[in-house]
Amino acid sequence: MFTTRPEIRGTYGMVSSTHYLATMAGWSMLEKGGNAFDAAVATGLALQVVHPYQNGPGGDLPIILHDSSSRKTKVICGQGVSPQAATINRYNQLGLDLVPGTGLLAACVPGAFGAWMLLLRDYGTLPLSDVMQPAIDYARNGYAVVPMMNTVIANVAELFRSAWPTSANTYLVNGAPPKVGSLHYNHVLSDTYARLLKESNSKGGNRENIIESATKIFYEGFVAEEIDRFCSKTEWLDSSGEMHGGLLNGEDMCRWRATIEDPVSYEYNGYTVCKPGPWSQGPVLLQQLALLKGFNLESMDPLGPDFIHTQIECAKLALADREAWYGDPAVNDVPLETLLSDNYNDNRRQLISTQASTELLPGSPNDRQPKLAEFNIADPKVFLPAGAGEPNTSQTKNNNKRIGPAADIHGPSDGDTVHLDTVDQSGNMVSCMPSGGWLQSSPVIPGLGFCLGTRAQMFWLQEGYPTTLRPSIRPRTTLSPTLALKDGEPVLAFGTPGGDAQDQWALTMFLRHTHHKMNLQEAIDAPNFHTDHMPSSFYPRTFQPAVVKAENRLSVETITSLRNRGHKIELTDDWSLGRMTAVGREKINGEWLLKAAAHPRFQEAYSVGR
Repeated sequence: MFTTRPEIRGTYGMVSSTHYLATMAGWSMLEKGGNAFDAAVATGLALQVVHPYQNGPGGDLPIILHDSSSRKTKVICGQGVSPQAATINRYNQLGLDLVPGTGLLAACVPGAFGAWMLLLRDYGTLPLSDVMQPAIDYARNGYAVVPMMNTVIANVAELFRSAWPTSANTYLVNGAPPKVGSLHYNHVLSDTYARLLKESNSKGGNRENIIESATKIFYEGFVAEEIDRFCSKTEWLDSSGEMHGGLLNGEDMCRWRATIEDPVSYEYNGYTVCKPGPWSQGPVLLQQLALLKGFNLESMDPLGPDFIHTQIECAKLALADREAWYGDPAVNDVPLETLLSDNYNDNRRQLISTQASTELLPGSPNDRQPKLAEFNIADPKVFLPAGAGEPNTSQTKNNNKRIGPAADIHGPSDGDTVHLDTVDQSGNMVSCMPSGGWLQSSPVIPGLGFCLGTRAQMFWLQEGYPTTLRPSIRPRTTLSPTLALKDGEPVLAFGTPGGDAQDQWALTMFLRHTHHKMNLQEAIDAPNFHTDHMPSSFYPRTFQPAVVKAENRLSVETITSLRNRGHKIELTDDWSLGRMTAVGREKINGEWLLKAAAHPRFQEAYSVGR
């Protein structure tokens, strides 16, 4: 089939990410003699600069990796926890029944920097100065503004001018959004990175000591001090329509560190598919595989109604279980073993019929009765405050007019998360999903050049649920990188931004690649779809029964068939759903061939390799 670009093949290394400049930052590490882990860190730090409307240093990060020397697959959890002061009563006293989707009240501990440093310290080879330099250079010397960045900033420009002046100072040029193609700078952020590097180097010691010093400076030094001061001394407009300060403080920062843990995995069609645990939505992809195992997918057209219907109905069941059972396993008994068992999924599969389900149907693992938080059915007429929720670009069409989540006078907040994958000639492989701390989330901290994330919006302010807000716990996020092995060897690392749709878009690519033998680029380029049949993980936490978003490139016959089965199809732009990147390894005549691909949507993502 036609592809927008070739699947890249080589033997030295591969880097794929959602921004071409970040991809090149990672590639430069491989050219220096670094490994896939060095490349991942440099790519990730650069993404915080060149994709500020999609992630930032104040955000979150799950990493899944395979280390060829130990032959072990691990997860690094860079998901920060809620502040110690974050209680349901505290929010209720402020008159809130949901955590706002923007502003300081939604901030958790920023985990991304700690996760990058842990990956670099324990698995990388290059000095900290090498991997940080591309990000410093992009922030100091400028990077070209892409169309989506201009659009996002234009949509929140009035909010910046009227209520968030520190953000206006950082992202507006003479009071206006930066022009497409112009150079944009963030000198304060470059100074922050440079100071981190200077102070960590001044501590002395070997490579590992310097990296550890950088971590300590971020979480206990001047960065933590600035965050504490900003949250405790200032108040800002958020999506509640009121002015609030933050609950996050220096002690929260000091107490937290990124951790390494084992992945959750599932055996499917000869692959061992690995995901982060239930503090992410990662097991949702595995639950879908467990349900799909009972269908003959090879006999289905990968662009046809049977394939799409089957996948959508499996997604509904898995996402319902997510709502009922997933949460931070440190404080919740999440029955993952049962949720992934054959017996459980054989029974759940019987709920799937030829018609679209309109119900939210969590299961009863180990005879435990599910309990769902109270949520509202989505109303397309409800206006969302600027920057609220996941900045996800899945706008729909109706008579050539855009519909979907509307916005107030400040405009909608389009954008997304970011993703990156790397692999080297030794077989080291990484998949990373940086997110949060995007410029629409909260005001820029003037002493640091970045803003805090809003991941606490994923907590419910209702008692008795796995995702009920409690102090110092991880929210259940949507962030979900994927790594797959065959016979113990890593063969695929992939993922996509997209909030609740991440483990649907990623699954579609995986199924088309493994069942229908599409190469990585073909599987990524093929028309995409997902269902919104779940309570949204993002403010205002609404449910859209039987709604399916689908790219307009699907055939009329397929769309008609899906509508006849009861799916509420909302057509999107031809190239609007899915932001996949991927790398892989394939053994040919006893030699490992490396490969990579990246989505063409919005003309930002790119893969390089040789």
